[in-house]
Parts: sequence; C-alpha cells; structure tokens
Amino acid sequence: MLFSKSEESRVIEMAWEDRTPFEAIEHLFGLNEQAVITFMRQKMKSSSFKLWRSRVSGRRTKHTKLRSPEVGRAYCPTQYKNR
Repeated sequence: MLFSKSEESRVIEMAWEDRTPFEAIEHLFGLNEQAVITFMRQKMKSSSFKLWRSRVSGRRTKHTKLRSPEVGRAYCPTQYKNR
C-alpha cells in the first residue's frame, strides 16, 4: 500500500504507542501485525527497528485479545496534532 508521508508518520506513531493495539492499525490503515512489522522494518533505521521489536514483542497491550479489561482507550495530549 502507498501512504502519504503523514499517514506513514501516523502508522509509525501508533506502532510505538503502548496502548494502541495492532488491530487498531489494521482497522485504520489495513495493515495486519505482520504488515506493520514489515512496514516498520522498511521505514526505520535497523537499530530503531530492533528497539521497537524488543519493545512490542510480547507486550499484551498491543493485542486486543490479550490486554486486560482495565486497559482502556486513552489519548495523549499531543496525539492529535494540528496540521
């Protein structure tokens, strides 16, 4: 899929966010977990990709089915930036 620069930036931002599950990225951008991993590998420096993979691997909040019901939807004050 081809994305605009702002869409690419948003996918990367969502992938880094702890509380944003892969299912949300798939719903908004059509990228499943494996596609997000491939996307991140292509768009990031190797060292940044390795940091990201170690961060999200096994993280329960990145998967809707694995997360605790106490993990709700939260927004960071800078999440919706003025464009």
